Amino acid sequence: MKTEEETPAESPHCPLPTAHCPLSIVIPSHSRPDLLRLCLASVARFAPPRTEVVVVDDGSRGAVVSRAAAEFAAVRVVRRANAGGFCAAANAGVAAATAPVVELLNDDAEVTAGWAEAAVRWFADPGVGAVAPLVLRTEPDRAARGLPPRIDTAGDEYDMGGFARKRGSGLAFPSRTRERRVLPLPSLTRPARTDLGVAGPVWGASAAAAFYRRAALLAAGGFPEHFRAYFEDVDLSFRLRRLGYGVVYDPASVVWHRVSSSYGAGRGWRAVERQSCNEERVFWRNVRGWERVRWLPRHAAVLAAKAVRRFGEGTLLPWLLGRVRAAAG
Repeated sequence: MKTEEETPAESPHCPLPTAHCPLSIVIPSHSRPDLLRLCLASVARFAPPRTEVVVVDDGSRGAVVSRAAAEFAAVRVVRRANAGGFCAAANAGVAAATAPVVELLNDDAEVTAGWAEAAVRWFADPGVGAVAPLVLRTEPDRAARGLPPRIDTAGDEYDMGGFARKRGSGLAFPSRTRERRVLPLPSLTRPARTDLGVAGPVWGASAAAAFYRRAALLAAGGFPEHFRAYFEDVDLSFRLRRLGYGVVYDPASVVWHRVSSSYGAGRGWRAVERQSCNEERVFWRNVRGWERVRWLPRHAAVLAAKAVRRFGEGTLLPWLLGRVRAAAG
């Protein structure tokens, strides 16, 4: 394992021709070496040969993330002196990666057999910019009761009124093997299918485990670092789509996720404020021109409904502060 500082000039090149190094896995990690070990163990077990693995130590105290990564052979580490959040860490990892396809993988996720092969094959079509795997929630108590796993995300959807949602989130996904039907790639412009067992086009992909065409990701400007975390992948999906790329969902690519276990649980006031701010930023950054005029009434209605819900939850103040921060730039 080689540890590098976050300097592009020091990033080594893939020692093999690109054709033999098709995938780089980038794992940002800040303070959970225990989860990182589980993640890396699954990658070591199931990743295709010659897959490049880059762990970004996002300013972990005492370099505990770097030390955990050192326990695994052939894992590269990019060490950031100070924590900059998921977006900055992800961009550092993508900059250091060398393969034409990059998977962003949360350190609280674990991969499964064939997950990479199922996703990477879609990039044979130059119109595909990202692939969303089927991400299932890791819930040991539920599994112990013999219940089927629940979906974390089967790709992202976006309502032009100004909110994103995860397809299928919370729904039970049958654990038995299902016949897998695949839509042909020329159908990328069709609406997404509602059957979560069918591969096909979706609006966006969650960066918890998304695969990206590296050149497309870089052309789109990467992740917005001032977001730090939350809704950064939604913003990126907008920019990929403006460049003409499509996003595909494939349920044969399965990842397990301990939801919100690495960079924080996403609950407290500070998290609510940041989520609110970034959600509002996504709308104003990406809904433009006449489209903005068209969707402003719906956006106002969405904000009103969200305010009522936040009031009931007791989080109205941080939610409002986030919207004000977004308006202030």
